[in-house]
Amino acid sequence: MGSPEATRFAEFLESLSARIGASDQGLGTVRDICESLHLAGAEPEGVTYAEVDANGVPAMWAVPEGAGTEHALVHFHMGGTVVASMHSDRKAAGHIARAAGMRSLVVDFRRSPENPYPAQVDDAVAAFDWLVSQGYAPSRIGSVGHSVGGFLAVMLALTLRDRGSEQPGAIVSISPWCDLEIAHEDITGKADTDKLLTKELLELFRQCWLGGTDVSFTDPRVSLLHADLAGLAPTSLHWGESEILAGEAVLFGKRLVDAGVDARISPLAEGQHSFVIAGGRVPEIDEEIAGMGTWLREKLGAA
Repeated sequence: MGSPEATRFAEFLESLSARIGASDQGLGTVRDICESLHLAGAEPEGVTYAEVDANGVPAMWAVPEGAGTEHALVHFHMGGTVVASMHSDRKAAGHIARAAGMRSLVVDFRRSPENPYPAQVDDAVAAFDWLVSQGYAPSRIGSVGHSVGGFLAVMLALTLRDRGSEQPGAIVSISPWCDLEIAHEDITGKADTDKLLTKELLELFRQCWLGGTDVSFTDPRVSLLHADLAGLAPTSLHWGESEILAGEAVLFGKRLVDAGVDARISPLAEGQHSFVIAGGRVPEIDEEIAGMGTWLREKLGAA
């Protein structure tokens, strides 16, 4: 059994999911509901925020007290490319930044369906390039994200690799959306334990993101289960064992190991999807975030 705080977090997600399911007022209302995701977490102590323009991409610095200026994180939020924002994710980013002792640039990438693929990957690359233009060495930047942001954290590195540019020094991918086919048995097998995601919601997100494009669900540009992972930067992979994306995360972790990636694989027992949004309120999650911070410091040379 998880802690009482973990149970309350699951109940919060279940309530929010019910509000989304009951909404018949369109995408705008669903987006408004999802902005309340930040209420799952506590305000991280000693972290300040400042909005910036990162190469034309709206972003927000989360700066822990005492953070140096040689290392940085670039952080990508959840939401299937359709909902959530840098505002709903700033607490989660702040907790990870505080654990790592580094400032974090929370990227407000464009959302679909208004901006389908590849707008989100383009924005991730633009924000990373902006960080480099500010004097941060790529090897001292960590790429971090959860849910579709977990996909972006990895795809940023793969895109940079393929264009011949230096990758981030480390990747933390949490609850990544790895399989656009939405085919793993856990999608239905864990439908009762995942309190936020449903197959129908994933299908909606997929249609918004790829609808009208010529990109297939197995295209390696959008599927981490089909991407070439050779030479990928060191990667710390996390997911919640109660979420419907758990099965594909397991497969992705195996692909990382098989590709020879320096990989840390860390499932959270009884964890929910994108569990980091409850940072500061759930002891199991705080412990996992602390581990992320220690690993980032080691891989980015800030230990």
